Amino acid sequence: MQGLLIINKPAGLTSFGVVARIKRLAGTKRVGHTGTLDPMATGVLPIFIGKATALSSFLLEADKGYTATFLFGTVTDTDDITGSVLSKTEPNITEQQIIDAFKGFVGTIEQVPPTYSAIKKQGVPMYKLARQGKEVKIEPRQVTIHSITPVTNYCNNEITVDIVCSKGTYIRSLCRDLGQKLGVGATLKDLRRNFTSGFSLEDSVDLENLTPENIEKNLLSEEKAVEYLTKVTVTEKQAKRFCNGGALDISRLKFTPNTNGQMVRVCFDNMLLGIGVVNLENNEIKIKCVTGSDYIG
Repeated sequence: MQGLLIINKPAGLTSFGVVARIKRLAGTKRVGHTGTLDPMATGVLPIFIGKATALSSFLLEADKGYTATFLFGTVTDTDDITGSVLSKTEPNITEQQIIDAFKGFVGTIEQVPPTYSAIKKQGVPMYKLARQGKEVKIEPRQVTIHSITPVTNYCNNEITVDIVCSKGTYIRSLCRDLGQKLGVGATLKDLRRNFTSGFSLEDSVDLENLTPENIEKNLLSEEKAVEYLTKVTVTEKQAKRFCNGGALDISRLKFTPNTNGQMVRVCFDNMLLGIGVVNLENNEIKIKCVTGSDYIG
């Protein structure tokens, strides 16, 4: 079994838990996800199966879209509603103040990830260090918030917004920082990922609806994950060379590269064989990864 599965992740399950369940349903150990979602979060989680897992890194760079509910006046140790409450007050703020504060977070900003996160420090996930009571300095990282759009009015100390942002953005951190800017504190009450890497909720399947009998029917071609890359079509002889580890001579291809280091998808007979990297110095396409060697024997 090989391909791409777009899961609508349910709340209460880790991304790793989703992978474990897909492994059982698909009967294979070669399963991987892209773009971790917190256990409380729901929404789009792309899953690769079989040799398609080699393409996972090509989805991590994409922008993402979320719907999030911010609860003001409450501060937790995890920056979301699942954590221990550190403080709770009645926030004396208006909807207009919140909307005005949003403007300060749109664009490229410096953001400190949550203490409870999967980011590793000396090989150990931050959340494990936090549970051990260890204080570790977390370096800020540069992320981009493209837009923050309210979808509900401010009511009962909370507001729901749509957010479009770059990779590496923590919505929990955005909520925390917004609460600090307003001087009342805030924690993330709810989060749903609406899209990532060109895939939306409309493309997804509910995890609870998958069975060993229907999982293959819900698979998409892994090529859909890299359709944004230029397609290079090769002959059967070139296909075998590529899949066996050999570089391709650009002069023998109907392809004009754009830049050195350009990533391309290499295909034979409308089948994706893998990803290649342009090397202008040697006038060749080197292998980045191979996913389709089974197609050509």
